[in-house]
Amino acid sequence: MATTSPHLDAGDTGIFDNEPVARVRASLISEAVAQDMAEVYAALADSTRLRLLHGLSIAELCVCELSAAAGISQSTVSHHLRTLRNLRLVKHRRSGRLVYYSLDDLHIKDLLEQGLEHLLEGGRR
Repeated sequence: MATTSPHLDAGDTGIFDNEPVARVRASLISEAVAQDMAEVYAALADSTRLRLLHGLSIAELCVCELSAAAGISQSTVSHHLRTLRNLRLVKHRRSGRLVYYSLDDLHIKDLLEQGLEHLLEGGRR
């Protein structure tokens, strides 16, 4: 029979230490925040949107420039940019009749760079 100490408790999977469980419970993100994060990561799961974001991490571009750079139609670019704007991954500014897009903030660039670094460090692609 296992002995327990004041900081151990028996759970469904056996005996565990309450201290790390309490620490995680106190810091765990809420379901609402987790849902918002899942939506962002779902948007990043699309290769076209990733390519557009990567392009915008290099330079601010209008739809026609981004379309030419990525080799996809302007309507496809606009559709994906709308999704990215709704998730606050990109922002826009008007200059006359043109609308220029850029990453919303440096956190988005960091996400892209870390994902790419992770992919490339293992000799993948």
